[in-house]
Amino acid sequence: MLSTLQQPHDTIEAPLFDLVEVIEQLAGARTVEDVAAIVRTAARRISGADGVTFVLRDEDRCWYLDEEAISPLWKGQKFPIKACVSGWAMLNRQTAVIPDIYQDPRVPHDAYRPTFVRSMVMTPVRPDDPIAAIGAYWAEPGAPAPEVLARLQAVARATATAMANVQL
Repeated sequence: MLSTLQQPHDTIEAPLFDLVEVIEQLAGARTVEDVAAIVRTAARRISGADGVTFVLRDEDRCWYLDEEAISPLWKGQKFPIKACVSGWAMLNRQTAVIPDIYQDPRVPHDAYRPTFVRSMVMTPVRPDDPIAAIGAYWAEPGAPAPEVLARLQAVARATATAMANVQL
């Protein structure tokens, strides 16, 4: 018999347990770097994305602080806030769902051409006054399932709390 504390891996409840685990990990984060490391790994796992970035707002720039992906993206780079999708998500205080990056004018195509990215979601952290964004990327065009989008937004909400806690 399974312990009630064991996490189911192939059941409908597994995504819920994954989210609980992310929230618990974020509650223990002590630095922004800790938060970024937890988010990049967890968001990729819960979304099935081929890559995830953690982007901080740095006044009028977006700083791609951390990433986990099948090939390098933009870790450590900064871009003008009005010239990238992470900036758009933060400035507009809403999640950007982009099923085909080459069909969306918000995407700076030159920055994406050398990458594997063909579709993406960018979710602001603390939508009322965004301080960061979480990007999830896929190598194939298409929109994520609604439950995947909901999970990414839940991680973003938990991340907002973790970021507030590390600033205390």
